[in-house]
Amino acid sequence: MTASGPAAMPAYDVVLDERGRLCPLPVIALARAAAADPAARVLLLADDPAAETDVPAWCALRQRTLAWAGDAPDGRGRAYVVSPPLPEP
Repeated sequence: MTASGPAAMPAYDVVLDERGRLCPLPVIALARAAAADPAARVLLLADDPAAETDVPAWCALRQRTLAWAGDAPDGRGRAYVVSPPLPEP
């Protein structure tokens, strides 16, 4: 990867492989993982096209940070790294 290429995937604590599951199941799994460990950085793997809009929308509703989105490391579907809310200024 070059300096002009896509940003590297940030670190994560939990992996959710929701490939093969349709909306709303990937976001439900994300919500459960975030509730179980609010400080966790979650890597969500999904191949449902709805996740492209569902994950950012869920992050906005829950004040979570969509830290990164891109192709899954193994090339099957997409990957989303969701971080805890940013601290209040």
